[in-house]
Amino acid sequence: MIKFPTTGLYAITQTANKSPDTIINEVAAAIKGGAAVVQYRDKNPVDAAFLARELVKICHRHNVPLLINDDIELAALVGADGVHLGREDGAVTQARRQLGSEAIIGVSCYNFVELAVTAEAEGATYAAFGRFFPSSSKPLAAPAQIETLRQAKLALTIPIVAIGGILPDNGGQLLAAGADLLAVIGGIFDDQPEQSARAYQALFSR
Repeated sequence: MIKFPTTGLYAITQTANKSPDTIINEVAAAIKGGAAVVQYRDKNPVDAAFLARELVKICHRHNVPLLINDDIELAALVGADGVHLGREDGAVTQARRQLGSEAIIGVSCYNFVELAVTAEAEGATYAAFGRFFPSSSKPLAAPAQIETLRQAKLALTIPIVAIGGILPDNGGQLLAAGADLLAVIGGIFDDQPEQSARAYQALFSR
């Protein structure tokens, strides 16, 4: 298992109306641009096992962890490095039991620090908060407050991931408030993933 990074760009796949080859090539480009983590997220998969296995290969070639969104069984099946769990996706303890002690287990905590404190106590690897800005991939998600990141930084020892409408020109304020990683879909994969990833990388070198 590849370790979860303590800081960096967290790329989440954009799969709608894209062929497996396109998704694979875009992920490779994002890694080349500096993505430190990749999550395979696919709300309407055609052959999730095939695509997830191919993404595992690419990520591992570059020592980048590949996580599966929502699906503990798929993560176990393809040998992914871990899973990201939303509110309805099962418990951290269940994922840990199925995926092993070294697996990366992330948890969506929305705008609630107390959810993150509980997740950390249960053995989560990281806590994710958001959405912080309007987001085309999560248009109905409840907004999170930047103050939540400040409170989370004081309450947690695990890495903090921010998500939701993050762009190179607004991500800096989230890092300043306490986020360790920035999770991005459209900002990377809408256009030129390698160059887009590099634009985010600049935020982490300041």
